[in-house]
Amino acid sequence: MLASFAVRAERSRGRRYPEAPHPYRNPFQRDRDRVIHSRAFRRLENKTQVFTGRYSDHFRNRLTHTIEVAQISRTVAAQLGLNGDLVEALALAHDIGHPPFGHAGEKALDAMMRAHGLYFDHNLHALRIVEDFEHRYLEFRGLNLTFEVREGIVKHSHTYPAAEYPELAEYLLDSQPPLEAQLLDLTDEIAYNTADLDDGYEARILNVEQVRAGVKAFERYYVEIERQFADAPERLKFNEALKRVLNLFVTDLWEHTAAKVRESGVETLSDVRGYGERLAGFSPEVEAARSECKQFLAENLYSSAALAPEKERAERVVTELFAYWTASPEKLPVGHREKVGQEPLPRVVCDYIAGMTDNYILEQHARAT
Repeated sequence: MLASFAVRAERSRGRRYPEAPHPYRNPFQRDRDRVIHSRAFRRLENKTQVFTGRYSDHFRNRLTHTIEVAQISRTVAAQLGLNGDLVEALALAHDIGHPPFGHAGEKALDAMMRAHGLYFDHNLHALRIVEDFEHRYLEFRGLNLTFEVREGIVKHSHTYPAAEYPELAEYLLDSQPPLEAQLLDLTDEIAYNTADLDDGYEARILNVEQVRAGVKAFERYYVEIERQFADAPERLKFNEALKRVLNLFVTDLWEHTAAKVRESGVETLSDVRGYGERLAGFSPEVEAARSECKQFLAENLYSSAALAPEKERAERVVTELFAYWTASPEKLPVGHREKVGQEPLPRVVCDYIAGMTDNYILEQHARAT
């Protein structure tokens, strides 16, 4: 049973290139499956989330992170009566535009593009992937996803002013995205905030005392667990407290969003699109806890001395390869050389690098240098 304001597959705005209906899958299920079977999705297995494979292979990568986001998103969507198929398709696609080496690679790639008066945006790169770079069908380029999935890729985590992005005009930039898309930025944060605490502790960059002092929600649950299970191993007490933090975020997200929807008076998808602000969100108390957790990770994990060498290497590899191919475009693969006349050279080089896995970019760097 879908809520009155949910997106309905039978009312989809359709695909760029019309296709006959599938006999037993609705349009959003087909989109989900097309994303899963895409090369860009498979490459997520070898793209850094926080820890590179050289640091350890025990931690999350972009693919396992994506699976966790999809699980959390489906759970919240079910509680709100939203379209779970659309939510799942969006969750599985939300990170396919990320370059190798996580945020360090993205930072370096964007810096190189800005030196040429351009920029790199992983959401818009994901749109390029599903509209053009994936080439699996005879009738069209790209995956030919439904409008709703493409719109969600663009708008789930960022508002693009219509006046500044005329090329995105078809995606209704002056209106809010459906709740199915609004959830994604929040479930993404729930997934990586809790997972990065877990991986940081497992890597011994963070310790229990640090997390207890810096994340009040974790401390509150840890005190309860110590009272109940004083003799349990620290690792298991850490796991239990973190599980409860995750549950706090997920439960509050759907409860507060449901309350906000009721208070707003929205009844239809059109009402959601026309509302003055996004309706998905946390309560003030849990939003403060989320913000505190995110700040703690920024100060104690992402900027830690232990991860600095990997970040520096990532930025150096991306920077040097970008400079190498922009100076010597004849060294690009044939398919990318052919695009140079159609698009600016820096954009072609950026597209090539952004599609690489961590291992592949290191191989290319070794050959180039």
